Amino acid sequence: MSMAMLSMALASVAMTACASNGPRETGPTPEEGPDGMPLRRNRKVRPGISVLLDDSIKLVAGKRVALITNQTGVDEKGRRTIDLLAADPRAARAGVKLVRLFAPEHGAKGTADKPNLADDTDEKTGLTVHSLYQRTTIAPPDSLLRDVDVLVVDLQDIGTRTWTYVGVMLYAMRAGERRNIPVLVLDRPNPISGTRTEGALLDSALANPNESTPERPSNAFALFPMPLRHGLTMGEMARLFQAQLKLGTRLTVVPMQNWTRQMWFDETSLPWVKPSPNMPNLSSAVLYPALVPFEASNLSVGRGTTEPFQRFGAPWMRADTLVQLLEDLSLTGVRFKAERFTPSQPGDGKFAGQSIPGVRIEITDRDLVQPARIGASILWALSRLNRDSLRITAKGFDERMGSSRVREAILGGADPDAVMDRQLPAVVAFERDARRIRLYR
Repeated sequence: MSMAMLSMALASVAMTACASNGPRETGPTPEEGPDGMPLRRNRKVRPGISVLLDDSIKLVAGKRVALITNQTGVDEKGRRTIDLLAADPRAARAGVKLVRLFAPEHGAKGTADKPNLADDTDEKTGLTVHSLYQRTTIAPPDSLLRDVDVLVVDLQDIGTRTWTYVGVMLYAMRAGERRNIPVLVLDRPNPISGTRTEGALLDSALANPNESTPERPSNAFALFPMPLRHGLTMGEMARLFQAQLKLGTRLTVVPMQNWTRQMWFDETSLPWVKPSPNMPNLSSAVLYPALVPFEASNLSVGRGTTEPFQRFGAPWMRADTLVQLLEDLSLTGVRFKAERFTPSQPGDGKFAGQSIPGVRIEITDRDLVQPARIGASILWALSRLNRDSLRITAKGFDERMGSSRVREAILGGADPDAVMDRQLPAVVAFERDARRIRLYR
């Protein structure tokens, strides 16, 4: 058995172990979902906000609530969490008072693609939306929590370690601990399913779970030694941080109903709301872990196109030859096609208005896709063909991929599959330990 096949076998073992904890899925023959992938029928998932209002309203009854949310904070009918807490009859009867709003990177509407976001005003409630994204992600300031009884977090994660909304949640937990304010995390699905864990763990030398200080700046996308694809929900990560970092936060996770770990987002019946300007659909979310390290390079990852994180390119790239190298690796679940694309007003400023050679990644079987291996293979292929042209910012690349050793080994000519195989023991150990904080089968 090859090491790549062994990796898939280990993933299968983890999935089987998870599935064995609950009833096996039965039902109609699979149909095709929006991304052309097999779609299993499931009961409609009820996100944390719906469970809070219907079953757990006592957690916020009579409380002055501060809410950290954005456009992804909606219920199964697409109604905003902001409006539900501000004016829904269930909240009104319980005496809930929404007094403060905070927004993470990309702002309350999820359309901004720059740092130093200004505060905004929510048109419907008239409340100020305080930005938690300045030069980097920040915690809710203590000065804005003095009249708050409970801090609520309702944000959509995408299942990859580098997502800054997780950092907002962790910093909010620290702020709650400082002010002795309870923190509620309203849980949402891991859109790329909760049964797959892969990719290098973030090196502990790069991880910083603390808020920024002048002496040690932090990045909300480099928090904790977990795999690139972690397989957890936001609520489960909150529980992980609480346990591993020994936080004194008065944390409550309001879980979803009807979500199981095997489910992809398009199997939940929940509306897909773009989590960021460059996350238009589930395909981009699936492939995001493969290409996010290249944000710290002179390679476009498709920002400024209709399919970001599903393609990459640069003026100096030899796309046809690169495709052949990648196809020869027989990576599971995907195929590669040479193309040209033109970024239009890309948020990363790369190659705006230029038609550049590129490679498109097409998903053929999402259950077999291993994004971390795809990313490692792309780095290997680029280093073989375009080493003199490829420019990498080492710290930023390593914070995303997870390890300088991985980057250095691949750039040194090591087989990318072998390099990723060496990460497996740590990944399996993380997955085993994480079972203790899981909320779903």
